[in-house]
Amino acid sequence: MDTTSTAIAVFANHEDAEKAVKKLAEAGFDMKQLSVVGQGYHTEEKVVGFYNIGDRIKFWGSRGLFWGALWGLFFAGVFVTTPVVGPVVVLGYLTASVISMIESAALVGGVSALGAALYSLGVPKDSVIDYDTALKADGFLVMAHGEADEITRAKIVLETVNPTRLDLHTMGTPTVTAPMAEATS
Repeated sequence: MDTTSTAIAVFANHEDAEKAVKKLAEAGFDMKQLSVVGQGYHTEEKVVGFYNIGDRIKFWGSRGLFWGALWGLFFAGVFVTTPVVGPVVVLGYLTASVISMIESAALVGGVSALGAALYSLGVPKDSVIDYDTALKADGFLVMAHGEADEITRAKIVLETVNPTRLDLHTMGTPTVTAPMAEATS
């Protein structure tokens, strides 16, 4: 029997996060098993927001093109403002968990709705806090969720895009917890 795992890569910018998604897609990963999370704004004096009509969506702001392009690849998404992280966009399988956490107000001691959703998937609270911190610092998370052997393969693909951090969580225990710069030196 396989074990469900989650690989979470942290990227410092949206360009690298987008490269990671493209690499995973090229490697044949099911887009329904991937998620991207990041702050959805950078206003600079521009309108920030989005609208959708049917299955199409339009984002405004300096990252509008990035989020709009990725939205078309994923099957679900949400743009919310959370107390701990601020405005974030969540695309992919994690969307349902985030919405569930918001609707039930089931938060885990001092973490955001996003953090509670990660925790509900077995990500340890210490790692959840680290991911919230990365998002507040304008980072991006690219996540793959599924059977352990498939997620180990995802981790190998994600390593090629040089994330600042890459963790593999199985049954709530990360097997890699150090930032990539430290882990590879």
